[in-house]
Amino acid sequence: MLSLLGLGSAEETVYRAILENPSHGVSELSEKLGWPVPRIRDALDELARLSLLRPSWEEPGVLRLVRPEVGLSALLAREEAALLSRQQEIERGRTAVAQMIAAYADLNPAQPSDGAETLLGIDTVRTRIEELALRCRHELRGFEPQGAQTLANIDASRPLDRALLENGVRIRIVYLDSVRNDQHTAAYATWLAELGGRVRTIPALPTRMIVFDREAALLPIDPDDSSVGAVLLRGAGVITALTALFEGIWERADAFGDEPHRDERGLSSQEREVLRLLSMGLTDEAVARKLDVSVRTLRRVTAELMERLDARSRFQAGCLAAGRGWVSARR
Repeated sequence: MLSLLGLGSAEETVYRAILENPSHGVSELSEKLGWPVPRIRDALDELARLSLLRPSWEEPGVLRLVRPEVGLSALLAREEAALLSRQQEIERGRTAVAQMIAAYADLNPAQPSDGAETLLGIDTVRTRIEELALRCRHELRGFEPQGAQTLANIDASRPLDRALLENGVRIRIVYLDSVRNDQHTAAYATWLAELGGRVRTIPALPTRMIVFDREAALLPIDPDDSSVGAVLLRGAGVITALTALFEGIWERADAFGDEPHRDERGLSSQEREVLRLLSMGLTDEAVARKLDVSVRTLRRVTAELMERLDARSRFQAGCLAAGRGWVSARR
């Protein structure tokens, strides 16, 4: 209880014992508490330093109790003064921060809230993500089409995600199915889910995207290279469209940790996506890149599908699948 006044547990125990028996000396206190004499002396020295004991005027070398209403009240007053000083420092700090924010805003005027803002470079993008996350109050939605995440991206995301979830913000993220085979990304997705975030996967995603509440969205300038920078979009119309895109894909995605389901024809979502992309005439390399799988894996899946469809070419396999209603060319 007295630790707030600077007393440790040993000093408080000895002080309470002295309050009960002010005449007790070192040996009596040692016997009463069952402590060695050196420990008692150390506690008495600390109590004297705190002005709860004082040297006796009549018996040199003996410490006498300072009346609690004097000694303890003095300690309490000291702590109150320190607290007041700290509060004053905080207020001065708050004023300084406000001045710095105002100065930064003058040098970096914000663009119109209903327009598009271009952010160049990873540092600029991550700084803006931190700012938007700080203001996010309800939900963060995101697409991560790059597949396996780098350790740098994971390390940068952890503190932001934790802070958002602790503040009651709902997080929903869609990754590619391929992340299920990446140790670091899978561990991160599991960690996020354990904290209350929701993670789903799907074979392919249209673009990387983060939507903060229903107020702002970040999309890459170059979909193939997110390090170039991002575009920050605002405005009810564009945010409503991007939110609808997210919800449509979220409904088709599989929950992370669950086995991807197969349709009534026995096709997995990855196989359906392969067929759709093949029907568009994409090369093996292009399809593999969109699904974030190796070309070797893609060719194995393609060969199995061609055999089931009795197709002589990859393009024919896509067309036959569309003709039989296995997959729609539209998404």
